[in-house]
Formats: sequence, structure tokens, C-alpha cells
Amino acid sequence: MAKLEIEQFPCLSDNFGVLIHDAAANVTASIDAPDADAVHRALEDRGWRLSHILTTHHHADHTGGNLALKSATGCKIIGPRAEQAKIPGIDEAVGQGDSFHFGTFEMRVIDTPGHTTGHITYWCPTAGVAFAGDTLFAIGCGRVIEGNAQMMWQSLQKLMALPRDTVVYCGHEYTQANARFALTIEPENEALKARAQEVDQLRAAGKPTLPTTIGLELATNPFLRPNVPAIQERLGMVGRPDWQIFGEIRERKNRG
Repeated sequence: MAKLEIEQFPCLSDNFGVLIHDAAANVTASIDAPDADAVHRALEDRGWRLSHILTTHHHADHTGGNLALKSATGCKIIGPRAEQAKIPGIDEAVGQGDSFHFGTFEMRVIDTPGHTTGHITYWCPTAGVAFAGDTLFAIGCGRVIEGNAQMMWQSLQKLMALPRDTVVYCGHEYTQANARFALTIEPENEALKARAQEVDQLRAAGKPTLPTTIGLELATNPFLRPNVPAIQERLGMVGRPDWQIFGEIRERKNRG
């Protein structure tokens, strides 16, 4: 079976760039394009030629390199249908339920609005990987900017339903701060405490904390755990709908 090669690299202040490559078909995609120069360097390091940009949402720190990269490589830009007018250089607009071929791999599109109203996630089932942009972070989730808490919770539920061993690439290196906050919401979570220590060690060594997995997030990410009795009790929200509890956790993170 063909292998999906993945290269993750830091760019801008705290973004991650990600390249995916199917050697069998000789195609390479950039998941978002935070910075054209950083993407170019990563391509040169691997000897890959850019054929696609897969855009998750319209924010400039995810699309800033689109036009320069398209001008230099002629790559095809795919992005969210609901934000089509806001995606520089977009060639193909996609949304929930759509799929397309990236070389020998099928990419499925999941609508995950909340951070922005048209945000999408790209899921490659055969490679067991998802590219979640700014919807899901390691031990966190994106700030709810254009949507609302109920919308964001519904989006997170879609990602929570993916296979537990799905590897998740996210848009930013926020994990250390996320872990500190998470421990204020669920300090009794032994898996979270162990993960927070591991995250501190990785960052002290200058290493990334990503990618993560759906299973790891289900066990340690308080934004995905509003049904946990200890969390409900700590927030004084026992028996309230999950999306409301999620919204309260998000508000506390905003204030923190």
C-alpha cells in the first residue's frame, strides 16, 4: 500500500506548516500556507514539488502564502465552500460529505465550523490522519470567533467520532499553555497530569508536541470531556447539556 509521507515544520510565531506527499503519484500538498518562504524551504529540504494547497479556513495565518506559492508552482488550491470568497487563489471549493483524490489517497471533507463559520477538516481514512486546522488542538480547541459554542461542540463531536488511532495535525503549538489550563478544569485526571509533564519535557528540549491522536485527546482534553462528573461538579453545571459545559470551559480559557 502507498504511504502518505508527512513533514511538519514550525512557521510564523506559533503556527505549524504541514506537507503531505504521495510518492507513487508524485504529488505534494501543503495543509494551509501560513508562510510561503517556510513552505518553500520545507519543499526544498525534501525535494518535493508543490501540487496542492488544502486550506482549512480563511484566516491570514493559514492563507498568507497562497498566492505566492501558486504563482511559483501553479499548485491547485482547495478550500471551504462556505468561505470561498475569502480564500486567496482558490480553485476548488469543498464541504461536508465531499471527497477528492490526492494521488492514490482519498481525502474526505468534514465541516467543522465554530472558529470560523466555514472551517473544514481534511480526513484521510486509509492513512489514518486528519488535518484539523484551528478546530482541535492538543489538549485544547480553537477560540470560537465566528460561530457559537453549540456549533463548535457539534464540530468537535464529529472529530471525536473518528477512529481513536487517527493521527491529528493541528494549526498551532499551544499545547503547554493548554495543559496548564486543562489542569485547572480536571486536576484529578492522571492521564492529563502525565501528559502535561511530557509536554513540558518536549518543549524544554525544543521539540513539537504534535501530532496528537483522537484517543489521546478523548482521555486528556477537557474540551472533549464535558460529560465527566468531576468536571461538571467543579463548574457547578451537573446535568447541563454538554455544549453548555463546553461553552463554559471555552469562556474560562478565554479569560485565562
